[in-house]
Amino acid sequence: MADIKIAFFETEDWEKEYIEKKFKELSLPLASFFPEPLSAKNIESAKGFEIVSPFIYSSLDKTAIENLPGLKMIATRSTGFDHIDIKTAKEKNISVSNVPFYGENTVAEHTFALILALSRKIFDSIDRVKETGDFSLQGLMGFDLKGKTIGIVGMGHIGEHVARIANGFEMNVLAFDVREDKKLAKKFNFKYAGFEDLLSGSDIITLHVPYNEKTRHLISLQNINLIKKGAYLINTARGGLIETSALAKALGDGILAGAGLDVLEEEGFIKEESQLLSRVFPNTSDIKTILQNHILIRQKNVIITPHNAFNSREAITRILDTTILNIQSFLKNKRINIV
Repeated sequence: MADIKIAFFETEDWEKEYIEKKFKELSLPLASFFPEPLSAKNIESAKGFEIVSPFIYSSLDKTAIENLPGLKMIATRSTGFDHIDIKTAKEKNISVSNVPFYGENTVAEHTFALILALSRKIFDSIDRVKETGDFSLQGLMGFDLKGKTIGIVGMGHIGEHVARIANGFEMNVLAFDVREDKKLAKKFNFKYAGFEDLLSGSDIITLHVPYNEKTRHLISLQNINLIKKGAYLINTARGGLIETSALAKALGDGILAGAGLDVLEEEGFIKEESQLLSRVFPNTSDIKTILQNHILIRQKNVIITPHNAFNSREAITRILDTTILNIQSFLKNKRINIV
């Protein structure tokens, strides 16, 4: 095992320090680190390594893989793996692993942070005390979560955690998903509902689905009027799930009493949350949407956080820990998290 050569690409300084420390603790071989993505321009730097660990900006296409004859494993530090030619890797008997989950409870907890901030008018309360020293309660009456109905759109791993937390608050839980799992519904004490029924029957609606052609503008001008009057909308998934103009209209017309947003439509297409921590992440936005979002930012009943739901110390280190475990298991001939 000591002869195995391992290379990490697209690494930040703190990642290098963390990995080196863990490798030493686990008696794993010394690794080499490259801050830049692996590409056709620097493919020579990956030659001689049996294991490479890239992030999503690296390109391990057919040509790249064929130019690395000694490669035995690709351990991507991401959930997605469309930057890797899986077919060619399989043909070359190269093992490919990913990080399937790392922030399910983290995002779910942030979801409830937004819900509680809205339900108990936390920011209004803090601002009043800090800015004016006023301890009066006028205008600060909130509402209990107990007995309210939360509608969870998407019952994947994050949605499951949201349902579990909601049970702790003694909420009624509705869920919509393209695949219904009766065992899951029983385990987490929720009922499936059609999408329109969920919109009309929920006091709080929270979105936990991926962004794609089918889910783009899931909440739109066409269905925003179906939402129960006075409900709250939470989005910690992808900004493009909500048509910004529909959200602004619903807030202006009083259909929605408020919104908690960790994502905005202007962010564009984000494949991996951990992209946001990368030095190469592009910051591009649509001007019209930016202006609409500025309107949302100024509204007191809207809370916006900067796509931070995933960003806990534990979640970020889980990405590296899972990658290290994938490599360690491979070296022990026990392949895990294979894609």
